[in-house]
Amino acid sequence: MKNTNPAGGGTLYIISAPSGAGKSSLLRALLETMGGELVLSVSHTTRYPRPGEVDGTDYHFVDGVAFEGMVSRGEFLEHAQVFDNRYGTSRQVVAEQLATGVDVILEIDWQGARLVRELMPGAVSIFIMPPSQEALQQRLEDRGQDDDEVIARRMRDAVSEMSHYDEYDYLVINDVFQEALDELALIVRSGQLRLAPQRHCHAALLADLLASAG
Repeated sequence: MKNTNPAGGGTLYIISAPSGAGKSSLLRALLETMGGELVLSVSHTTRYPRPGEVDGTDYHFVDGVAFEGMVSRGEFLEHAQVFDNRYGTSRQVVAEQLATGVDVILEIDWQGARLVRELMPGAVSIFIMPPSQEALQQRLEDRGQDDDEVIARRMRDAVSEMSHYDEYDYLVINDVFQEALDELALIVRSGQLRLAPQRHCHAALLADLLASAG
């Protein structure tokens, strides 16, 4: 069942978390759980691909000139500077995905989330937290991708990011992975059971049930 509104569009989900909170792993598992009912919007970024990342699947990797051109043409729903790189969400791609009736996830920071909520007040926002600062630092260290200075900066930025959790509709603590995944799935499933999407999805059934008895 696709989650649609009365106009036939899907629901936009905004998901934010500090670096190292396990957001990407949770979203991969959530997408597998939900099948084709839910898709992840692929952002544009100026950063270099990490090992194993695929252009067009994980991100659209572009250089700074191309990114700035998209900004000047107003092609982004939101865009932001994160650390030394820039990230942006294509306005057209998100609109086209929602128009098909598919639910769409935006994986963005609190600044981007604030901008998108202003433009699309019907969006549902979720913040993912780690169980502790100690666990967050351990996860960052276990990646083996950054030196101590970068990890310290990421920890400072994480605290700043987490301070905006109360701007979101839902809060999920990623302590036990499966529990956090189940909670995310429940949020999406509950959204699909709201009156507007149910009325659209079951229009024929409702008309039949409410028809005057012969």
